[in-house]
Amino acid sequence: MKVHLYIFTMLLGVVLAVHLAMNGKVGSVMNNARVGNALFWCIGAAGALAIGLTGWQSGALGPLKQVHPVLLTAGVMGACLVFAIAWLIPQVGAGTVMITLLAGQVIGGLLMSHFGWLGSPVQPVTITGVAGVVVMIAGVVMATFSK
Repeated sequence: MKVHLYIFTMLLGVVLAVHLAMNGKVGSVMNNARVGNALFWCIGAAGALAIGLTGWQSGALGPLKQVHPVLLTAGVMGACLVFAIAWLIPQVGAGTVMITLLAGQVIGGLLMSHFGWLGSPVQPVTITGVAGVVVMIAGVVMATFSK
């Protein structure tokens, strides 16, 4: 079993929650979520370049010809996703956004695994997986509407 990888993934979830809340706070302090998000992504791009350059080797971009152009839209998709989340956090709260986002990720992950999309190993959806999604959605409803 790969318990250490699951623990690492959970820790990344915590980092993601903090990261997105920080982005939301920057936009809120600047009173402009779009400018705050743009600033966040510019700094992130500089960091990504620095990390990428540490593993640079001759011909590193050679395989780029084999990448379907649609896959390259993931960067724009990520920017839009982070912007939307950063905008939502001050509107409804970090807890509500994170738990709802997590439920969406679970549903998306089950579908991706079921159909083997984007190279994911095929793992058919089971009744247990569906029950888990139902419980998770019930948890989202309880956590967000119990006020």
